[in-house]
Amino acid sequence: MQSHTPLLLTDEQMRTFITNGCLILKTDFPREFHESLVEQLNTVYTEEGNPGNNLLPRIRELRRVFDHPVVTGALTSVLGPNYMMHAHRHGHFNASSVAGGWHKDSYWGYKRMRNHHPQWAMIMYFPQDTPVELGPTGVLPGTQNYESRTFEGNEPEGEVLASGEAGTFALIHYDIWHRSTPNVLGQPRYMLKFEFMRTELPQSPSWNNQESGWRKPEGLQLPMGEHDLMWEETWNWLSGQVGSIANTISSDPQRIAELTTGLSSLEPDAINAAYELAASGPSGVEALLQALHSEKTNVSRLAAYGLSVAGNDAESGLIAALATENNEAGNSEEIIAHAVFALGELRGLASDAVPALINLMGHPSETIRCAVVDALGLIESGHDQVVACLGDALRDESAQVRFMSSLALSRLGASAEAAIPQLEIALDDENRYVRAHAAESLRYVGTERAKDTLIKFLLNARWCPTTTAKNAFYP
Repeated sequence: MQSHTPLLLTDEQMRTFITNGCLILKTDFPREFHESLVEQLNTVYTEEGNPGNNLLPRIRELRRVFDHPVVTGALTSVLGPNYMMHAHRHGHFNASSVAGGWHKDSYWGYKRMRNHHPQWAMIMYFPQDTPVELGPTGVLPGTQNYESRTFEGNEPEGEVLASGEAGTFALIHYDIWHRSTPNVLGQPRYMLKFEFMRTELPQSPSWNNQESGWRKPEGLQLPMGEHDLMWEETWNWLSGQVGSIANTISSDPQRIAELTTGLSSLEPDAINAAYELAASGPSGVEALLQALHSEKTNVSRLAAYGLSVAGNDAESGLIAALATENNEAGNSEEIIAHAVFALGELRGLASDAVPALINLMGHPSETIRCAVVDALGLIESGHDQVVACLGDALRDESAQVRFMSSLALSRLGASAEAAIPQLEIALDDENRYVRAHAAESLRYVGTERAKDTLIKFLLNARWCPTTTAKNAFYP
């Protein structure tokens, strides 16, 4: 009998995930299991079309994949215990002899500032043997933290292919650059994509951790730049440390000036400049705060990443930035959203920002309101005020704000019980993802009232995977 104990990642695997943004892993189901999956997929796709978000209930055996200890162990290691499966699922069918374009996934059509810390991840699961000729997914290691496309051409060096026997899957940082590769065999190829989100912020390592300090993985070779300070900070963050690199580097004014100029460089170099400034004490933080107000949106965004790891010294300046008024460049909205993001990443170190963040929920910008509800779920302070604010946000005119409010309430657990009436109303929201994640929020709140509300909803919404146009009733 297969064990259900998660098979946690090793230190070396976690180091590789932090630097590369991806791991290629494999389950050990018998071949008959995957043959049955592919047979069902062929039938469903031929007779009914792509089941979309109903992929998991339509192909019932898929549930076993996400209970497999290699899968649960990998996700627990990267996203912590009690991670959430997103309601968006996609079974990609590829029979094209032409490669797909390089891209990062959007947030199911919405936009948000992407996390350097592992808050979201994806699994791309291959239920059939997938040799290179069948067109597996290709990922470009180390590109997960680059907003821009930093490579030229469509065949960059270093591409990693998720090829292998049935049961092979790619665990990827949500924001990594990836593509489909050519299927030169012309045979059916399925890739089952599922998304996952962190619901608990790290307090200690959630993988099989044996070494406390950071070091690069053996034989590291990336097609792009190296980011030692960012990688070390991410390792520390995953171990439960916030602001771990703050005040760890002594920099003179000349170096601060060089780094400030570096924020306008190509993205790999600019990221390194932002993190070194974050580690350079008050003078580095002041340079980042000035850059946050840059008329160049990319410079402001990169400064926010630095401020998000700069510790206590960044809080007051970020709170002040929340009151930014329109400037000549007209990018005050981006500046405020970037400041909100950084405050959220500072977690409890930004507790004084909660009242100012709540006040921003009256801002006309959807982008800002969405960033605020995300941040409020991370700061770990002012729960009564925060729960009331997030409950109200479930009625926001923006579906993205409503969705992110549900996710934020999930992070608060039982302390969000006061929002159950609003979550119950959200179960009838017009947006499928708001409905789904209101239900998830009730699960994470977990009180008796929450569970009763959730069970009633699930019974009423029950969807039968064997009821089709050809078989409406029996057996």
